[in-house]
Amino acid sequence: MVEEEFEQRLVDLARVTRVVAGGKRLSFRACVIIGNRNGKVGYGVAKGNDVAIAMEKAVRQAKKNIIEAPIVDETIPHPIKQKFKAAEIILRPAKKGRGIKAGGVVRVILELAGIKNATGKILGSRNKINNVKATFKALEKLKKFYDRFISS
Repeated sequence: MVEEEFEQRLVDLARVTRVVAGGKRLSFRACVIIGNRNGKVGYGVAKGNDVAIAMEKAVRQAKKNIIEAPIVDETIPHPIKQKFKAAEIILRPAKKGRGIKAGGVVRVILELAGIKNATGKILGSRNKINNVKATFKALEKLKKFYDRFISS
């Protein structure tokens, strides 16, 4: 099996501490998005004692969480509104040449998925990880309408 080449982007890096008997123990949490710009995209969140270790673990995690984003004429097949905890996002298809009009992590995910024209809006939470999860939930729920006609 030939390994596909994925592009990776770091969307969140946080210094986290936990209290142990001797004081506080410091570690880093990384949230990474990977994609092949051809419909496949994944995310991973991992912690490590070092930024490089956290990144490496997050990429490994992202490769396990890959989903197939449906692309129809360089955009998404239909509008969708999705909620994950307090984070809420709206994704809408756009005409050719409009580009991606979305902010934050939604833009990064759509770019790495290979969706060239779409509009996105983040409502509610500003938590990047929850916004990532809401966007992935939305992409998973998208359906290509003509699939039903082909299979029957």
